[in-house]
Amino acid sequence: MADPHEFDHVMPDLGGKKAARPEEISENIGARILYSIIIWVMMSFASTIIGVLAILQAIIMLMNGKKPNDRVADAGTDVGIWFAKATRYITGDSEVKPWPWTELD
Repeated sequence: MADPHEFDHVMPDLGGKKAARPEEISENIGARILYSIIIWVMMSFASTIIGVLAILQAIIMLMNGKKPNDRVADAGTDVGIWFAKATRYITGDSEVKPWPWTELD
């Protein structure tokens, strides 16, 4: 079973509480829809990157005696965290836009 605290080091500490959702979106709704469409396209590209990283890691593990490459694993984690932030923005759970509008964690 997955460790529920696996990404605690990169996600904000909420003290066991769920993040507060914005009561009302403060930005222009037209701009938010446009950003959401752009992010949705970027998410499609990110899915492809995750697939390529998975295939690359499998090849590396086959050739390296089951030892995964740390750089490939870290890249996958970074893409996954970005994907989660993008999902929170486009579903209205957050007003924070993901990279490239904010820093990449």
